[in-house]
Amino acid sequence: MIFGLDRALIVFAVGLVVGGSSLTSAADKITFGTDWRAQAEHGGFYQALALGFYEDAGLDVTIRQGGPQINHSQLLAAGRLDFGMSPNSFIPLNFANQEIPVVAVAAMFQKDPAVLIAHASRGHQTLSDLKTEKIMISPDTRIGFWRFLKVRYGFTDKQIAPYTFNVAPFLADPTSVQQGYLTSEPFVISETGIEPEVFLLADSGYASYAAVIQASQKMIDSDPDLVQRFIDASIRGWYSFLYRDPSPAYTLIKRDNPEMTDELLIYGHEMLRRYGLVDSGDAALNGIGMMTQSRWKAFFDVMAEDNVYSADLDYTKAYSLKFIGKRVGMDAVLRGAD
Repeated sequence: MIFGLDRALIVFAVGLVVGGSSLTSAADKITFGTDWRAQAEHGGFYQALALGFYEDAGLDVTIRQGGPQINHSQLLAAGRLDFGMSPNSFIPLNFANQEIPVVAVAAMFQKDPAVLIAHASRGHQTLSDLKTEKIMISPDTRIGFWRFLKVRYGFTDKQIAPYTFNVAPFLADPTSVQQGYLTSEPFVISETGIEPEVFLLADSGYASYAAVIQASQKMIDSDPDLVQRFIDASIRGWYSFLYRDPSPAYTLIKRDNPEMTDELLIYGHEMLRRYGLVDSGDAALNGIGMMTQSRWKAFFDVMAEDNVYSADLDYTKAYSLKFIGKRVGMDAVLRGAD
């Protein structure tokens, strides 16, 4: 009887070693919502999915792309997403301002890709040169980075012209200026033969993070290990996307967004690297995903100055720094993976 029990234990142990399917723990199912339709700006997440980094971390991840009629921030707050991607620092601060327990846990972009685009033929040299020009911006931008331009550069609302996410008005008027993303509109404009002059706001003091991963405070408190695994696997995906072959991500991006072209993906990837959107600044020292309290404070102070937020708002409730700054995946860069 004792021998039979010992034998059963041995069989059980062997089953654990070989990883019998009946003894293998099921992966944690995760749904992650991005901020727009699949594009190069989401490349690291798709790379992590394509190369099995999420699977290696015990995660079964579904990436749900955003779009013009999709509000993933609301879905995240309602618990219908496990993680969400915010395009800027406003969204986490808005949650804190409304006392909604959703928190930024990593920022995959150290630089917001937001740009102003002018015609190169106009000869503008600096961002300040644009403060007398009419500028086409969207309603969302008016309550977004436009506030920074007003506080820091003296722009005024009299400059605002409507923007419909169509570059045709810009192409037709050589005096025009419009908003855009570094990884998109400049490419579309240059393809028409018109040379754009591009001003990256992040290089002129705009302190917003971008590609910000958010999670509910409930998840952070109840399953911090899951949050850590998702962030770490995503970071590894971003290092691989930037410094190794990005084509696995391209394949999945085009599967989700058939309108995406290889040319725009390649251009977006080049801009991410050339301008250090992902791994410059604090991320160069402590790894992709890095955030700091001083950076959040700098952004908040500018927006409080323009009365976007009350000066007494506890902005530290907008983010958690416990999951980042661990230099995850940096060994690949140090080995010269590119």
